[in-house]
Amino acid sequence: MSVLELGTPARTTSRPGPRPRPRRLPGNAWRRWISPLALVAVWQLASATGLLPERLLAAPSVIATTAVDLVRQGTLPTAVAVSLQRVLIGFAVGAVAGVGLALLAGLSRRGENAIDPIMQMLRALPFFGLIPLFILWFGIGEAPKILLVALAVSFPLYLNTYSGIRGVDGKLAEVARTIRLGRARLIRHIVLPGALPQTLVGLRQSLGVAWLALIVAEQVNANAGLGYLINDAREFLRTDVIVVGLLVYSALGLLTDALVRLIERRALAWRREFIAA
Repeated sequence: MSVLELGTPARTTSRPGPRPRPRRLPGNAWRRWISPLALVAVWQLASATGLLPERLLAAPSVIATTAVDLVRQGTLPTAVAVSLQRVLIGFAVGAVAGVGLALLAGLSRRGENAIDPIMQMLRALPFFGLIPLFILWFGIGEAPKILLVALAVSFPLYLNTYSGIRGVDGKLAEVARTIRLGRARLIRHIVLPGALPQTLVGLRQSLGVAWLALIVAEQVNANAGLGYLINDAREFLRTDVIVVGLLVYSALGLLTDALVRLIERRALAWRREFIAA
């Protein structure tokens, strides 16, 4: 090394760090409401001027008044309670079946050969095509409604959990064998945490599908619930009641999705991309 090199301080080239992501200002959140409110205003104007007949679609003001009346009469809360009960029971049954079958198929080649082909065939069946069979098998009571919801819920959870299990890093399984980790502890400490992100994706999908399946299920001789409320309003051409029922379906779907997103943030806090800013 020369004298010049010794006497000259080494130059350090510093690479520019990653640019911080621009944070959205909270004050701009109201802009997302511009288009929905504009749509409601146009809707109200079209109804007031007669361009949109009430027999086709009631005005937003009429729908709001109807919703308040249904709440005061207790009709809407009762219908929501009945529909929620059906969704919760159906979801519980479908979730246990979907996750349980995914574990059997994902952890064993024999289980995959026995379960996966049947699940792939069943998930292609339309719900409306199953209604006549479910009525013949289970009658016209609560059983076919709950089972339709359970069937719809089971497929997204099965597919995502199965994919998550098969996507677990094989090196982790080798480490588990090296330290002589038992099968039960392998599943608990490696397989299930590794498959958890995909399982939560399936949970969000299944909750959305549950409400869609409930709309179909409540067409089966229902005498209570949101589906019954909508069907009864259809007979009397009450578009305001129909829209109220559909809006409640949408609100419940958004609420359950927000709940699952909260669970994601808590359960996946160990992953940097899931940590809230």
